[in-house]
Amino acid sequence: MLFLDSTAKAASTARATRRRRSRGFTLIEVMITVAIVAILSGIALPAYFDYVRRGQLPEAFGNLADFRIKMEQYYQDNRSYGTSSTVCANVNTPAWANFVPSNQKYFTYTCTPSNLASGTYQGYTITATGASGRVVGYDYTITSANAQTTTKYKGSTVTKSCWLSKGNEC
Repeated sequence: MLFLDSTAKAASTARATRRRRSRGFTLIEVMITVAIVAILSGIALPAYFDYVRRGQLPEAFGNLADFRIKMEQYYQDNRSYGTSSTVCANVNTPAWANFVPSNQKYFTYTCTPSNLASGTYQGYTITATGASGRVVGYDYTITSANAQTTTKYKGSTVTKSCWLSKGNEC
């Protein structure tokens, strides 16, 4: 009988020890988990921010194209893009001439007349400059000849004959 009591006691002690060991995590397990989360964050966050930035760029592309169409309509009516070296569409100034679209959220827009001939300007350059969100440090332009260029991309000055949105090449 004594033998059975000591065997039962030893088995009970072994089970209690196993239960105590199975509670919680070891320091190594926690450190491995932290390392995995850090690696995933290092990959996922930049990809997410790039995704958000690419979602904000179409505002500039759409508004630049819209302004170009309005400027061409203005030219049809006035035979110039303006008469001042600082303001586009300044003759019989239309409501849209201030270049502040209703959906402006991430960019500011400016228009600069060019190609002075006979007191009127026969060209222009419209610029979209990143002002908020993930597009600060991005500049895009369009001209009266429909030349689309990127002049600033990811904070660096560039000269590309297209509107860059993903990658550094057209």
